[in-house]
Amino acid sequence: MIDGTVEFDKLHEECGVFGIYSLDGENIAGDIYYGLTALQHRGQESAGIAVSSTIGEMGNLKLKKDMGLVNEVFSDEDIQSMEGDIGVGHVRYSTTGGSRPENAQPIAMNYIKGSLALVHNGNIVNAAKLKEEQMFRGLAHYTTSDTEVLAYEIIGERVKTGTIEEAIKAAAAKLKGGYAVIVNSPRKLVGIRDPFGIKPLIFGKKGSTYILASESAAITSVGGEVIRDIEPGEIISITREGVFSDKALCQEKRAHCIFEYIYFARNDSVMDGIEIHEARMNAGRALARKSRVEADVVVGVPDSGLAAAEGYALESGVPFALAFHKNSYIGRSFIKPTDKERQTAVHMKLSVLNNVVRDKSIVIIDDSIVRGTTMKQLIEMLRSAGAKAVHVRISSPPFLYPCYYGTDVPTSSQLIASQHSTEEVRSNIGADSLEYLGIEDFATMVGNLPLCTACFTNEYPV
Repeated sequence: MIDGTVEFDKLHEECGVFGIYSLDGENIAGDIYYGLTALQHRGQESAGIAVSSTIGEMGNLKLKKDMGLVNEVFSDEDIQSMEGDIGVGHVRYSTTGGSRPENAQPIAMNYIKGSLALVHNGNIVNAAKLKEEQMFRGLAHYTTSDTEVLAYEIIGERVKTGTIEEAIKAAAAKLKGGYAVIVNSPRKLVGIRDPFGIKPLIFGKKGSTYILASESAAITSVGGEVIRDIEPGEIISITREGVFSDKALCQEKRAHCIFEYIYFARNDSVMDGIEIHEARMNAGRALARKSRVEADVVVGVPDSGLAAAEGYALESGVPFALAFHKNSYIGRSFIKPTDKERQTAVHMKLSVLNNVVRDKSIVIIDDSIVRGTTMKQLIEMLRSAGAKAVHVRISSPPFLYPCYYGTDVPTSSQLIASQHSTEEVRSNIGADSLEYLGIEDFATMVGNLPLCTACFTNEYPV
């Protein structure tokens, strides 16, 4: 989904995952619905829920998925009819497989030993090779996404192993890429995180109900408490007999996606021990130390640019102000294909508070510049509102290279910083000055957390 120019010129995470198991046998579809709503920022193209009951006859999986936002896909009647005490949910933004209904998740499959429903965040970079092997073995005939390839791989191992955990471990040993996967089997909820920790997965609890989710905010949104992050490479299994951890695939080398902290995650989430809001404020502080400029006011681009702007203001002593009003009710269908209509989309999505910027020198903070189109139009809006000068500060380094792990960084030819110098970008967007965060400043944001920075450095961990 491209929601006007503002989203057109942003990076997108592939999706958000949510899984839950009530050991008391309570219906959990409502909690999945609210958990997915809390993860809606991670994907707005499709949503899906699969639930089943661990009590009684097996094979009672209930599934609904479709294109649209969570509240568009599911009615109250849908949620009430999906009875079950174990289930998974998914919100999607496509980076592989295309934006089509058949690629919506969860993926649900029946096989000789039972059934499973699977949700996946990330990208399996060797999916094409695995698919060829599956077709050779007659396991799969046609798949449209790497998630289906993953599901077939698990099923292929499951018919040879004694437990779903063993099957997941055997399948994961073949995978290359970044992923967080939750599997709903008839009697177990199993989660796994890729060995590098590129994609996040959090473990929580609400009474006797256990939760796995892409972000801590999804756990707290349903009244749960966060227990911990799933370790990179760890397989965690939730059963009636207890919670079990298998760390056989864990490794020393890790590479957490830096963009979770810059942009993807919700401001109120905590990930791998890092508070997202604090990390973004620290990025703004680092920008102020690196490239302070004389100005009257510091403003941020909603939403993820606001915390960095606050940090810049605190460090520089330049007052922070809200200069943009964001219209949150444009809706998913506001998709305009032409340049003229996209320009209108920016004005529909964001409007300037004239009295905040009139006759002032402005520092505007955003999390990234991808193609440059949105920042150019925002600067034009600020100048039209009477700003004397507009200085741009970006809380990430210049994007130079694509991502292969489930983030839709475009090809280098579409990245303005890959094709132009900083001065050329500054001139193109119409700013009085332009500075980026340095890679060396990531330590200010997240301490010594090992990071994947391939989209800035061309150094890929996998």
